Amino acid sequence: MKKIVLLFAAAVCLISCGKKDAQTTQQEAERVEVVSTITLQEKEIERVFTVSTNLQGYLTQNVAPSLTGKIEHIFVEVGDEVKAGDMLVRMDQNQYLTSKIQLANLEVEMGRLEALLETGSVSQQTYDQTKVGYDQLKQNLAFLEQNTYVKAPFDGVISAKTYEDGELYGGQPIVVLTQVKKLKALIAVPEKYYPLIKEGMKLTVKSEVYPEETFPATIEVVYPTIDATSHTFQCKIVIPNASEKLRAGMYVTTTLGLGKENTIVVPYQSVEKLIGSNERYVFINENGYAKRVSVKLGQRFDESIEIIAPEIKAGVEYISVGQHKLVDGVKIEIK
Repeated sequence: MKKIVLLFAAAVCLISCGKKDAQTTQQEAERVEVVSTITLQEKEIERVFTVSTNLQGYLTQNVAPSLTGKIEHIFVEVGDEVKAGDMLVRMDQNQYLTSKIQLANLEVEMGRLEALLETGSVSQQTYDQTKVGYDQLKQNLAFLEQNTYVKAPFDGVISAKTYEDGELYGGQPIVVLTQVKKLKALIAVPEKYYPLIKEGMKLTVKSEVYPEETFPATIEVVYPTIDATSHTFQCKIVIPNASEKLRAGMYVTTTLGLGKENTIVVPYQSVEKLIGSNERYVFINENGYAKRVSVKLGQRFDESIEIIAPEIKAGVEYISVGQHKLVDGVKIEIK
């Protein structure tokens, strides 16, 4: 008897659950969501590319003489501004002064030999041998002078100092000179823009240090190879900096105009983001039902954004309001 009762209860339960499932399915089928739509149209935009980078001095010189020995005197400190030709470092002068005396003596000897050569009192071979030695010593003296009295090759600022007076020079740069009135930076540009980027193109630079200002820049070099991993190519840009507001090492944002282009732009708030993913999607009207479409985001324009997908094109009825409550395939009513 107990078995009969249990079997009867189970049958009732199955019938009841089946009715609930059927009711749920019927409710889903009858579900209608009220939405608003817009008809997509192409819009002409100014295509721009934005990327961040760090500024560098246009020229940087590690002051590292080709002589070892004692550093007699360093004429500059970090932060000092110098002009081209200013003395930066004086190394031990003994070798230079000795060679200078030797050259002076050899100049006297050359004068004497020239006089003897004219009278035939000395052979051409003797004169030529002495002349070779004289030329070599003169060349060596120029090398010693350049590396004993080290001068600034260009205008700039001393950005680093490694030694002090009297220390033994071991090969590390004594000071570093950085040009600041002209800066440079490298930017990585997606390969799809390669045909559009040309040397001489203008762009702008912004720094958080000066949020209300933009600084002009120019593409100086477009490098000819594409990085196979990042699918980008590099450009070197040059930034005039006569005011010296910008500094080497600053983090900046560069913006490059790439010309006008027609594309699809929609309200930013109408684009949905899949939870736990970077996937973005939207809904369009397909014969009275919501169709979910995965999209790529393009350029942002204040409250609007460019979206890209094969299904997204002019003439499509796009759901712009009410999309938050939609699922793929649900019936919609347009208000």
